Formats: sequence, C-alpha cells, structure tokens
Amino acid sequence: MKNLVSLFLLGFIGLSIFSCNEKEVDIEQEKKNLMQASREWAASAKSKNLEKTLDYWADDAVIISAGEPELRGKEAIRGMVQGSFQDPSFEINWEPERAEISKSGDMGYLLENSTVSFKDSTGKVMSQQLRSVTIWKKQDDGTWKNVVDIMSPKAPK
Repeated sequence: MKNLVSLFLLGFIGLSIFSCNEKEVDIEQEKKNLMQASREWAASAKSKNLEKTLDYWADDAVIISAGEPELRGKEAIRGMVQGSFQDPSFEINWEPERAEISKSGDMGYLLENSTVSFKDSTGKVMSQQLRSVTIWKKQDDGTWKNVVDIMSPKAPK
C-alpha cells in the first residue's frame, strides 16, 4: 500500500512538473506579431515581390473573393498574383485593423481594410475598397502563414 501511495505521488509530481513546463502564450504579443506579419506582407505585395508575397500563404491556403472563383493551394494563388502583378495599373495595399489569437497561440485572424486598383474589362483603371478576414496558422518556426483569405467589397457609404 505504501508503495502504491508513493507511486501515485510520484506520478502526480511528474504530471505537475510537465504541466508547468508548458509555454504560456503571450496573446497580446502574438496579436502584435500577427499584425506586423500582415503589414510586411502588404509591403511585399505593394512592391510586387512575387516570391516574398507568396511566402505568406500556406501551401494549402484558400482565397475566397466575392464574384471570383475560389482559389485553393499556393500554385493557384501564384497564377492569380502573377497575373495581377503583370498589370502596370495594379496596386494593392492593406492595413490590419484588429487581431485575435487562440488561447493556444497557434491560430489567429485579422480584420483588414484594403484598396486594390486595376484595369477593368474596358481598360479603365478602377479602385475598390475591400473588407477582409484573414485566418492564420502559426508555423513550427514561429512565423505566421495565411491559410484562408476572405474578401468582399465594402458597402458604399
């Protein structure tokens, strides 16, 4: 019986030690990190740096944009981004407005406002204001990758 109690206590102490070793997530810092990642991503897109822009998407990322076909996977996204960057009138910029991070610190989302300029089907350059939700997953190396990008035109004021 004494051995059983000792074994139980040893197991309890061991579990306590392992649970104390779990990293606590600094949610506020991760929000800042995620917003900074988005700002850096916007800068790479604004400068039309194809590879750097693509690097912010996970390999299995999804883009959902109102009135456009859904894009699945980095290669499909590459085609869209490359085509956009080839248009001299294409410009994009965005700013994250709000970040939320999961308690575990491995998932997050951003609410963002963006402006996109491009040639329409008649060749006229137009600008569009968008509202976006981007969902991110933290990678093993501590970086954030976008896994879902959902955007829609803003309602007129």
